[in-house]
Amino acid sequence: MILAIETSCDDSCAAVLTSSGDVLSSVVGSQVIHDLYGGVVPEIAARHHLELLLPVVERALAEASIGLADLESVAVTQGPGLVGALLVGLATAKGLAAGLGIPLRAVDHLHGHVAASYLAGVPLEPPFLCLVASGGHTLIANVQEPGPNWSVVGTTIDDAAGEAFDKGARILGLGYPGGPLLEEQAKAGDPDAFDFPRAKGVAGADFSFAGLKTSLLYAVRDLGEADATARRADLAASYQAAIVDQLVERVTRAVDSTGVSVVAFGGGVAANSSARLGLTAAGIKLVVPPRKYCTDNAAMIGRASLEVQDLPHDAAFSLDAYSTATRAGR
Repeated sequence: MILAIETSCDDSCAAVLTSSGDVLSSVVGSQVIHDLYGGVVPEIAARHHLELLLPVVERALAEASIGLADLESVAVTQGPGLVGALLVGLATAKGLAAGLGIPLRAVDHLHGHVAASYLAGVPLEPPFLCLVASGGHTLIANVQEPGPNWSVVGTTIDDAAGEAFDKGARILGLGYPGGPLLEEQAKAGDPDAFDFPRAKGVAGADFSFAGLKTSLLYAVRDLGEADATARRADLAASYQAAIVDQLVERVTRAVDSTGVSVVAFGGGVAANSSARLGLTAAGIKLVVPPRKYCTDNAAMIGRASLEVQDLPHDAAFSLDAYSTATRAGR
């Protein structure tokens, strides 16, 4: 039995998996307090992990109908993410592993999103591409073998796709978390009402969303408060379409350049219905996990831990968090 812990941002997550990767439980404790600030406040996130994580672990064990004595290893997110938040998860995992005398496995958060593809309920074996699109990361991984040693085909040169969704929602006055709210607003709008940029000048499979956010900001200012409010659905639909079009185009380029035809889709943006439909409509062979495994969760960390080695106890004690992606950039 594997206990997995994920605390890279504002969700306190724990899951229990078998050694064959079957998920017995997956619990997410969300910090709704960040709604007050329009985004995640790192210090507040870390403090709430201290309150939420142990009850979340206890619930994950209860839902899996096991006790601490049944665990054989502990997996935990080491990074990238908010350092204060990550340290809470690391300290908890270290304490459990040391107290129970079982191995600790350190997992990269991005590796977790790639490994979530194995939880889609359909057969998936390398080679495949994986589009990881979340609030903090957007990249296309070329997975040639099991494990964290995938290569990066394309990455964002500025902002992440999930960040673009959240900041676009903020510009439109939709609140936080912005992605789901913007998607819901877009359902009533016309995706062709506004011609937002698709970063056509960015070569290869790299992404860029900074100009798109600026374009939305200018469109709202030019319309004025009253007209922007009246046309909010059209703005949301057109903005979402620009993000999805760019994702589809870059994935298509990656498929063409690598010759790898199967594409997995992970990260919070993978929960977006328009993104899924856009990729499928482009003829891409798409594998997407259930929505509960797209956003941050510990089940994906547990699944990824099957592809990393146990840490010796001395290395486990000295394990530290890292805040920035070690593999996403070039």
